[in-house]
Amino acid sequence: MTNMKSKLSLLLILVLLFVVFVTVRFFILDKQNEYGKIKIISSPTASIFLNSTFIGKTNVPFDEKYKVGEYLLKLIPETTATDTASWNGKINIYKNSLTYVNRELGSSDIASAGEIFTTVKMTKKPLNSESGEIYVETEPQGAIVTLDGDEKGVAPALMENVIRGDHELSVFMPGFFRRTQKINVDAGFRVNAAFKLAIDQSSSFAKEPDDKTKSASSSATTSNKTYVTIRDNPQGWLRVRVDGAIDATESARIKPGEKYEFLEEKTGWFKIKYNDNKDGLVSGEFTDGWVSSEYSAKE
Repeated sequence: MTNMKSKLSLLLILVLLFVVFVTVRFFILDKQNEYGKIKIISSPTASIFLNSTFIGKTNVPFDEKYKVGEYLLKLIPETTATDTASWNGKINIYKNSLTYVNRELGSSDIASAGEIFTTVKMTKKPLNSESGEIYVETEPQGAIVTLDGDEKGVAPALMENVIRGDHELSVFMPGFFRRTQKINVDAGFRVNAAFKLAIDQSSSFAKEPDDKTKSASSSATTSNKTYVTIRDNPQGWLRVRVDGAIDATESARIKPGEKYEFLEEKTGWFKIKYNDNKDGLVSGEFTDGWVSSEYSAKE
């Protein structure tokens, strides 16, 4: 009987050891051995650093396998391109998937452009078994997203039920150069696309007015504005109300001698702008076609 118990105990221990071995083998060791691919292209040629370690150059497309995870990628242009800015950013490598990085390095960050594409399995089953998704984000945000020539909205944008196969993805924003790339969508997978747009210095949208233009514009704006001056009164202040009525809710109190931008006239009232972005009404009356009163005056 004792021998039987000993044999059962030994068998139980062996089973437990086998379970532990299977757990370590398939859930831990396999996880450490998961790999994905990374492909890097740049113009001009740059040195590639992954987590501060030099791994190669982009004189030919860099294409290697790496363990799954998040990495810090840095591209430093070769010494012959000293007027070209470096680039760095975080990338993710997924199991059995390609992370594609393309950068066009300009003289500064705003003059540089590029895109990063990754493919991940969708979190929910698509309605169409032959479709996938595309998620697009842009820097700056708000670019118009076009897929195969059809506008799909403004970034960030998610396009669902995209039929599997090759597609042309394009993003555009006034004042910036358009970016266009060919992509492939697999059924049940999402393509994540992150675009960086370069500013178009020749565009009127991108041009900053010079000091003379700014000064002239500012003067013209100031001279075209009309103001309401608050006059002295026995109370020492004047109520600003939310509507043109004596019993309307009071929203603020303003002092004599202060000036406020005039917005419009209502019967017996001035509508003014105060506290930068708020508006309200102060007491006034019509006299000879313009508004005045003992409490305020339009100038």
